[in-house]
Amino acid sequence: MKKVLSLLLVVAMLACATLVFSSCGGGEKTYNIGIIQLAQHDALDAATEGFKAALTEKLGDKVRFDYQNAQGEQNNCTTIVTKFVNNKVDLIMANATNAVVAAREATETIPIVGTSVTDYVGSGLVDSNEKPGSNVTGVSDMNPVSNQLALIEAFAPDAEKIGIIICAAEENSKIQADEAKAAFEAEGYTVTIYYANDSSDLQQVVTKAVSESEVIYEPTDNLIAANVDILRDIAAPAGVVVIAGEESMCKAGCVASYSLSYYDIGYQAGLQAYDILVNGKSPADMPIKIFGADELTLITNEEVMAEMNITLPDSLK
Repeated sequence: MKKVLSLLLVVAMLACATLVFSSCGGGEKTYNIGIIQLAQHDALDAATEGFKAALTEKLGDKVRFDYQNAQGEQNNCTTIVTKFVNNKVDLIMANATNAVVAAREATETIPIVGTSVTDYVGSGLVDSNEKPGSNVTGVSDMNPVSNQLALIEAFAPDAEKIGIIICAAEENSKIQADEAKAAFEAEGYTVTIYYANDSSDLQQVVTKAVSESEVIYEPTDNLIAANVDILRDIAAPAGVVVIAGEESMCKAGCVASYSLSYYDIGYQAGLQAYDILVNGKSPADMPIKIFGADELTLITNEEVMAEMNITLPDSLK
């Protein structure tokens, strides 16, 4: 009988050791996260880092990230998310609108948390910000245009013509540009939106926009963000103030911005991912996080301001 009991005990111990996530204490689940980032630039990089930081703080070594950069190509987005789906990742973090769109088209079951998306509803990703209704939720980078208008009025009080330059292929940018155009025109400005197809025609488009505008407003556009030096090299010598929609673009060569922190955007997305993975919350019922105007920070580029011989207006001090 003792031999039988000993044999049963050994079998039980071996069974416990082979069950990785069993109640025998074999260890906690390790979560596999696929991260798809549309392109390489400071704002999207910061969002990715914030996302990873939040989950690492919460889960330690129980989370693994498969980071992939689509290099701005939609076909690459499709390939990357297809790989994530085939690998059965636990969650997809999609950084920028086109990346979220690709993820949403690839799966209706794997949870998707988006970052750096301006309008989830307008992009057809969710039913509403309050109740997304599908496997997609996330954090918006919607930046209240009223704050940027205050900067335009402060830095270019006599301006009447505003130019907005965006990539023709970015739905996220079109939404912001249309909103800004309506808001600026309501205040009596003449507004023209200039469209660039890609980096090959950007210099020509920027040159035209600067020559026809008294101030430039740049929403959060991935093409412009990756090529701010082109905008700076044309606008600053011409004395045309450029107001940016986010911090990294301002630091790279624009004059000023009321900006969200893209690290904070990513961090909040990481907290959403944790609630989905660990607390069992459904993306369908998790509201889109939208930052308030009081969460924006005034950013200025002192080097560009000095080059243009302008100082911080009294109204902003």
